[in-house]
Amino acid sequence: MLNPMNSSTPCAFDELMTIRGLTRPPVGEVNILGADPFYKTPYKLGETVAATLAAVGVVANDIWQLKTGRRQNITVDIAGAAATLRTVDYSRLLNTQGSYEQIPIPQTMAHMLTVTQPWEAKHGRWFLPHLNLPRLSERVISVLKCPSTPEAVSRAVSTWDADELEQAIAQAGACGGKIRSPSEWLAHPQGQYLSGRPVIEITKIADGAPVAFHHGPRPLSGVRVLDLTRILAGPVAGRTLAEHGADVLMVTAEHLPQTPEHVRDTSHGKRSCFLDLRAPEQNQILRDLVSQTDVFINGYRPGSLAAKGFDEASLFTQSKGLVVLSVNCFGSGGPFADRAGWEQVAQAVTGICHVNGEQTNGGKPKLVFAPICDYTTGYLGALGVMLALARRAQEGGSYKVQVSLCGSAMFTQRQGLLDSFSAAPEKLSPAQLVQQEVTADTYLGRLKTLGPALRMSETSPFWARPTPKLGTDHACWLERSDD
Repeated sequence: MLNPMNSSTPCAFDELMTIRGLTRPPVGEVNILGADPFYKTPYKLGETVAATLAAVGVVANDIWQLKTGRRQNITVDIAGAAATLRTVDYSRLLNTQGSYEQIPIPQTMAHMLTVTQPWEAKHGRWFLPHLNLPRLSERVISVLKCPSTPEAVSRAVSTWDADELEQAIAQAGACGGKIRSPSEWLAHPQGQYLSGRPVIEITKIADGAPVAFHHGPRPLSGVRVLDLTRILAGPVAGRTLAEHGADVLMVTAEHLPQTPEHVRDTSHGKRSCFLDLRAPEQNQILRDLVSQTDVFINGYRPGSLAAKGFDEASLFTQSKGLVVLSVNCFGSGGPFADRAGWEQVAQAVTGICHVNGEQTNGGKPKLVFAPICDYTTGYLGALGVMLALARRAQEGGSYKVQVSLCGSAMFTQRQGLLDSFSAAPEKLSPAQLVQQEVTADTYLGRLKTLGPALRMSETSPFWARPTPKLGTDHACWLERSDD
């Protein structure tokens, strides 16, 4: 089905065009192909992600028009967009026999998926503890006082009141959330806070001279991005900016835990360096990079980078005209703002887990397996950055962009529910896969994976670099053609 983006545009696209704040793109410029369901869930995951990517294309078009005076046609396939939520299912390596085989997820991740689930607590309520990454898992276990096995975690959660456990988990600096219905979340102070905020918050922090876009063959050619994020939304934002030509430098450290499959699948198009911010000389290297960057993406627990000297006030002082993207779980304010969280926690607290369980699991809460909150938040973050860069080019200034997993969960829920989804394919057909699959020689070997789902008639997104091995690039910026 061909769905031109005109007066009958879906709610998600309308909402994002309102945030964009300009006249609507010309009729026929944006087309979305297909329809949900793609996954066996009542939520319109494909349509929500496709609308978000279409909005990214519109803003890339805005930037391209600023640079060249031209606009492009935009196409997004709903099935292809939905499939990007599970890129890990499509990543395959060439083996010694000359065929491609799927890369198994690590045992640590497989174990995490068995314990990071909704478990029944007291009084018929449910709670989801999050047991990913060793240190965070240890904090949860220190509260539950049990081994990290499904049986033991289930027994331990059953002895707790869900609200009391949520508070105890937060006080321990761990992650978890009470399973709420959508109405319960909207009645909660945190839900009330987010319901009054746009899904992308863009704040002008300081005035300044306009900063023109650099010459180059792509919308974001010459834009420098520092990507200080891990698992999963922040890296998706950085990857999306790289798809449009930005020089994205990932900064992490050897001692920080990672999930290999997410590093592999969210690092396409980027470079990667190690900097241990605890070491003064390496901390200074990052400061030097900040002074020459356009965009700084922070996906760490609220306050973590500030403790290392990279609070927002310092960042804006070090780099005039900077755009700072903040990616977190619970949003820009409210009583839960300082809490850490993950995809599963956002689904738990906002009502997604509750509704999905009602319709697919006999009433017991159930996670949507596709990480809709992470990927949508990443795409929304990139959209917000591009909007801020466009505003910087026209009116100048420094900007703060804020997105959150819970905000994205609520955005998804605003699109309504499907009447039927039992026939959802959940995977791309071989013919669809051929249309979107890309091949690259990487440090892992020859890799096939899903490419970008967004298509543009003149500057279609692509990754100019293969996914890098962590820490293998210099901590420096590439030269720009017009410097």
